[in-house]
Amino acid sequence: MREKITLSLIRRGGWCGDWPTMAAMSEPELSPSATTIPSTPFTEAERAAVYRAIYERRDMRHFAGGVVDEAVLLRLLRAAHHAPSVGFMQPWRFIRIKNAALRQAIHGLVEEERVRTARALGAREEDFMQLKVQGVLDAAEVLVVAMPPGREAHIFGRRTLPEMDIASSGCAIQNLWLAARAEGLGMGWVSIFDPQALAELLQMPAGAHPLGVLCLGPVDGYYAEPMLQQEKWASRAPLQDMLMDDLWDASRIAPPPAGKQHGA
Repeated sequence: MREKITLSLIRRGGWCGDWPTMAAMSEPELSPSATTIPSTPFTEAERAAVYRAIYERRDMRHFAGGVVDEAVLLRLLRAAHHAPSVGFMQPWRFIRIKNAALRQAIHGLVEEERVRTARALGAREEDFMQLKVQGVLDAAEVLVVAMPPGREAHIFGRRTLPEMDIASSGCAIQNLWLAARAEGLGMGWVSIFDPQALAELLQMPAGAHPLGVLCLGPVDGYYAEPMLQQEKWASRAPLQDMLMDDLWDASRIAPPPAGKQHGA
């Protein structure tokens, strides 16, 4: 696909493209002299809502078409943009896929990698091919999350752990995920693609790196438990197996069976 495609990309202060005014995304007002905000706990209802969003968040693959209101989408992206980041580097960029042919091309990249992943799974190849791994053609919105070039300039918090740009971007994605649940929308994070091929398709500059294809939109319902658990692909490990005191305890976590893959 060589045609010039207009992409909407968050970068350096605003949206490029035909997005609604950012005034629709206003933040809570604070006094100009305020350096702190009260540490008052949430009310019981507010606290319950936060935990409900966490526990009911699902990596969705089944969508019901429809649309996402522009104001809602901007609210979600503001939530993502308020994620924590190492050194306050804010490495996330969001490309909104509006072109139908481009969406079809992304779907094709995912399908190509799905076949390669299945082959790499060996004995689980057939089981994997039965899973629905994307909703690129079904979701109301598709957003590609990518990190910009020049990230090596951010040394604060990354000198020994350069991968913290990825961790920071993951926080933004999780914020968006939880906010989507609060808005009654589903979201799926697709990572089954060749990042170089996706970067070329979206005309990303050298050094930029895509992390995920986010499928977002109305759903008929949320999975009662993670889809991969429903499909008997994997199950959530007990929390106790993840907790240790002072030193690493190898007895806490048994290695997964050969070929076992874990998902959310």
